[in-house]
Amino acid sequence: MNESFTFYNVSEKQMTFESVINRLKDFILKDPRSCYVLSIGSDSQVHQNETRFITAIHIHRVGKGAWGCLRNYHIKRPINSVREKISMETALSIEIASYFTSQYLNELLDLLIPFADDGGDLLFEIHLDIGRNGMTKELIQEMTGRIESMGIEAKIKPNSYAAFSYANRYTK
Repeated sequence: MNESFTFYNVSEKQMTFESVINRLKDFILKDPRSCYVLSIGSDSQVHQNETRFITAIHIHRVGKGAWGCLRNYHIKRPINSVREKISMETALSIEIASYFTSQYLNELLDLLIPFADDGGDLLFEIHLDIGRNGMTKELIQEMTGRIESMGIEAKIKPNSYAAFSYANRYTK
């Protein structure tokens, strides 16, 4: 992966994908007897001269906290088509999810397998900023189909918090 492909959060800047994997491992190792949901989600905001996209990597230790990081992507024009914006958000999430190869996912799972009988587990999802209400409802089948064809579970609102909550917070 290109080293210019960087992530950040409130406490760290310029994290490489390898750094992100190490942070995820550290987070899991603090409590390997928990269930984790690793989710990727994107959101966007149209500004006067650009459209700003934020893609989030979010790991939720169910009931016990979370860790996440973000990646910025800008297109130097306002995108006013809802279909184009949602399609781009989906593509950016798929791009980041594709970096979680079986090698990386297996490295994370290997930390949890010894604790599977005690609750250690990992789910991998892509969260979409679409839902059954509003203009995006017509896009559900198309966008979730793109994700599910990769063998990854797709979540929509209200269960897609990595997109509509975490990533959304940083698009403004």
